[in-house]
Amino acid sequence: MARLTDPITILKGIGPAKAKQFANLNIFTLRDLICHFPRGYEDRTSLVPIEKLEPDKPACFRAMVMNTPRTAHIRKGLDLTRVQVADHSARLTLTFFNSKYVSEQLQYGKEYIFYGAVSGDFIGYNMTNPTFEALDSAPVTTRRILPVYPLTAGLSNAAMLRAVRQALAVCDPPAEILPEEVREKYGILPAERAYTAIHEPSSMAEAELAKKRLIFEEFFVFSAGLALMRTARAEKKAEPYGKTDLEAFYKVLPFSLTGAQRRAVEEILADFRKGAPMNRLVQGDVGSGKTMVAAAAAYCTVINGKQAALMAPTEILAEQHYASLGRLLSRLDIRTELLTGSMTPKEKKLVRERIASGEAQLIVGTHALLTDATQFSDLGLVITDEQHRFGVGQRAKLSAKGKDPHLLVMSATPIPRTLALLMYGDLEVSILDELPPGREAVDTFLVGESYRPRINAFIRKQVAEGHQCFVVCPAVEENEELGIKAATVWAETLQQTVFPDLRIALLHGQMKGAEKEAAMAAFARGEADVMVATTVIEVGVDVPNATLMVIEDADRFGLSQLHQLRGRVGRGAAKSYCILTSRNKNTETLQRLKALCKTTDGFKIAEEDLKLRGPGDFFGSRQSGLPAFRVADLSFDLATLKEAQQASSEWIDAYGASDLPEAKALRERIGDLFQRAEGTMN
Repeated sequence: MARLTDPITILKGIGPAKAKQFANLNIFTLRDLICHFPRGYEDRTSLVPIEKLEPDKPACFRAMVMNTPRTAHIRKGLDLTRVQVADHSARLTLTFFNSKYVSEQLQYGKEYIFYGAVSGDFIGYNMTNPTFEALDSAPVTTRRILPVYPLTAGLSNAAMLRAVRQALAVCDPPAEILPEEVREKYGILPAERAYTAIHEPSSMAEAELAKKRLIFEEFFVFSAGLALMRTARAEKKAEPYGKTDLEAFYKVLPFSLTGAQRRAVEEILADFRKGAPMNRLVQGDVGSGKTMVAAAAAYCTVINGKQAALMAPTEILAEQHYASLGRLLSRLDIRTELLTGSMTPKEKKLVRERIASGEAQLIVGTHALLTDATQFSDLGLVITDEQHRFGVGQRAKLSAKGKDPHLLVMSATPIPRTLALLMYGDLEVSILDELPPGREAVDTFLVGESYRPRINAFIRKQVAEGHQCFVVCPAVEENEELGIKAATVWAETLQQTVFPDLRIALLHGQMKGAEKEAAMAAFARGEADVMVATTVIEVGVDVPNATLMVIEDADRFGLSQLHQLRGRVGRGAAKSYCILTSRNKNTETLQRLKALCKTTDGFKIAEEDLKLRGPGDFFGSRQSGLPAFRVADLSFDLATLKEAQQASSEWIDAYGASDLPEAKALRERIGDLFQRAEGTMN
């Protein structure tokens, strides 16, 4: 028998060239192949009489070849093969393009099983390029439930079928990780049957059972992994902080903290006193004051003789934090340093020397904090801003620079509590559900294309008053099929046709990192009037002078994403506005967008989005550091998730530290799952 770790090149028909095509799907080993699950199925088990075939609806039918197939050479590169087939109900003409093998394989007088869709009217039915198999052959593409796989250029579904069938024949499926009592309690198939049935189901019902098993398994592994992380953290020790009086900190603040901020700070201080490393998420809406909570935590850490580090996902956000926190904490004689990748080698060397000596007490930076060259004197607190931009491994790498330091992660993406517990299951959660007094809500309007002249006039009015505007497009480049606004084209149109006298800037995700940073920094300095951008501005952009955001084709975004974008304006003293444009007439879509116009409460919006769209919108295509689930879908499988969480919790309590075979296999799978999660973040 072959091993799951063997390369797929041991299979017949997969040489170096074909292996490269599989590699495009991240399939390198037999395990990868067996775990490349179908995205759906076609039920080809029923046979339909020819007279019952419906136009453009593929179906299987049994028919006899009524004449010898004839091939005609039409022109260079085009051969046409035609043959007539019939059953008891009717005749049908089959046409094959560039398929000379058909003349050899379809024999006059023999019956075959065909699969395809008819076209034409009742009198002149014909079928183009159907698949077919002899009656006495093993069912491969007909007379079965056919898996339909995710594919890549040059790799057909038939080729994937052949490869998977070979892999299942030469090696055992992945080891069983679910205890028998768990499988019995939740009606879960054994691993061997499930991994075979997902690829070769005998019925649609069996395919569903196999899928349920694999979804349950992925969630079980994920939940068990989080439980083991919590258990491991509980066993770690940290010296309790003896100084937790923050009166001096509160006195230098130019404002009073909200009740929610005070509550979050008290929860952090309680963690500091426990004698175990804190692992806490501060989740707050745009403008709820997460940075001040982080500042309080950093201050407490420093007065206890330790260093704090704050890691931001972009240089511009790091610089903003450095400026605001540096000003505040300098009044308390705390030295704040900035470390980013774009600093000169000499600048970085000097900063790192002050970090290593302990002279630097709060260090604000980007991924430059993770490099081996950055060493801390006594790191006591790690803070990551915009948590969804960092994976578990990146948090751990920064934490490893201290001796079990406290961890505080911040997120401005409001998420319903049930999903927060899933997404940040290894963290305690503090929620900031109040906005500081005096912050004005951003007025939001939904309009159609007929309002374009008024939108343009309003942009011009805001600029004339000395303010700046964002215009957000859902695409970078033009796509005629989608018919949506593209940032590159729209920026050019605005500059050349609509606002030739204004300064139009462009920002999108395909620009290099340094270009994006420079464009955003220039806009923040007031060097452009209008910034045309994609969702790259969703996070970490603070331009208090921006008072208007126009979001083109707003129906292309989720509510939570629209809310995040809207949060880029209204950050200064002036009244701010957000205009959503949409050409979509769908009632549900318009209802969803109107919900955004009615409230600026991110948590209410998140709950509405959860009802209308499911959880997928909160996590995005990269699932925000969550493991890259192969078959589970957070938009549809929450019920199974809850079962798996319950089962894994019971299993960990009963057997977590045992030597059961399942325990070892489960730990290996946990490592694989979270390793793949890090791969999606980097």
